[in-house]
Amino acid sequence: MAIESPGHSPEVAAATSGDEAAFASLAERHRRELQVHCYRMLGSLEDSEDAVQETFLRAWRKRSSFEGRSTFRAWLYGIATKACLDALERRGRTVPTRHPAQPLAEIPWLQPYPDRLLDIVAPDADEPEAEAIRRETIELAFIAAIQLLPPRQRAILIARDVLGWSAAESAALLDVSTVAANSALQRARATLRKHLPRRRQEWAVGTDPTRAERELLQRYVEANDRGDARAMVALLREDALFAMPPQPEWWVGRDEIVAGWVSGGFGSESFGEFRSVPTRANRQPAAACYLRRPGDSTHRAFSLDVLRVEEGLVAEVIAFPLEPFVERLGLPSTL
Repeated sequence: MAIESPGHSPEVAAATSGDEAAFASLAERHRRELQVHCYRMLGSLEDSEDAVQETFLRAWRKRSSFEGRSTFRAWLYGIATKACLDALERRGRTVPTRHPAQPLAEIPWLQPYPDRLLDIVAPDADEPEAEAIRRETIELAFIAAIQLLPPRQRAILIARDVLGWSAAESAALLDVSTVAANSALQRARATLRKHLPRRRQEWAVGTDPTRAERELLQRYVEANDRGDARAMVALLREDALFAMPPQPEWWVGRDEIVAGWVSGGFGSESFGEFRSVPTRANRQPAAACYLRRPGDSTHRAFSLDVLRVEEGLVAEVIAFPLEPFVERLGLPSTL
C-alpha cells in the first residue's frame, strides 16, 4: 500500500477544498510555531501575533492554490514569510545607527518572548517544531542581530539556518535564483558574525536553565528587592551592557550601570520598594519586577529584566515594560 503524501492527505484535501472547520483545525495546529517565525522576522511579539492572523487570512483566500508539492506546514511558512516582508515594507522600519559598544537589543521595536509561550510550541522534544525554537535562535541577541539584516536576507537566513530549508526551497520562497539566495545567505551570515556576542556558542547551549543560572537569577532578584547596589555590582560582568527598549538610554560597564540605577532612585525610600518574580523569556533568565511607590499599598508591574549570562555573571540586562507582557508570562498585574 502506498504511503500518502502529507500534501495530499484527506485532511489537507478537505481544508483546501473549502471545508472551513477542517482548514481552521489544520492551520491552528501550526499557530504557535508560525508566531515564533514571524517574531524572528519582525522582532516584536505583538506584531508577530498580527502577522499570523494575516497569514491565516491569506492562506484561506489562497487555499485552492495549494498543489501538494510541499507540506501544508511549509506552505503556511511561505505565506507567513511574505506577510512579514509586506509588513516590514509598509512600516518602513529602519535600524538606528549603532555605536560600537551599544547593546544589540537597543532596537526600538524589540520585545521579549515569554518561555511560557515557547513551551506551548513544542512540548515534546521529538516534534519537528522543537527544532524551530532552539535556544540559540530565539535569544534576544539573535533576534536583535537579525533585525540588522535587510528583510529578504533575514528571510533567507531564517529559512536556511533556522528552519533547515534547502537552497532551492529558500530561493523559491522569495522567487529568486538559487545563486541569488546563496549570495544573500552569505551576506547575512557575515553580518551576524560581526554583531553577535563573543563566545556565543559557549553560553547558548540547550533550552533548560542550568542550576548556576537559576541561582544567579535568584541572587539578582534578592539584590533588586533589597535595593542593594553593591550586590548588583557583584553580579554584573565588568563590561556588562544595559538597555531599555524602546527608550534610547543604554549604559556600558557595571559601575556605570548601577550608578545610573542609583541616580534614578534605586535603593532609596523616595523611589519605592521592588518585589520581583523569577521567570524566563527568550530561553533566558528574567525577573518580573513590581514596584510599590511611596504611599501606595500595592506593587505594580514595572519592568521585565531579561538577563544574558556569561561565565557565571550577568553580561547584559535588557529591561522591558512589564505590563504588556504579564498575561503572556502568566503573572498578575499587581502583587
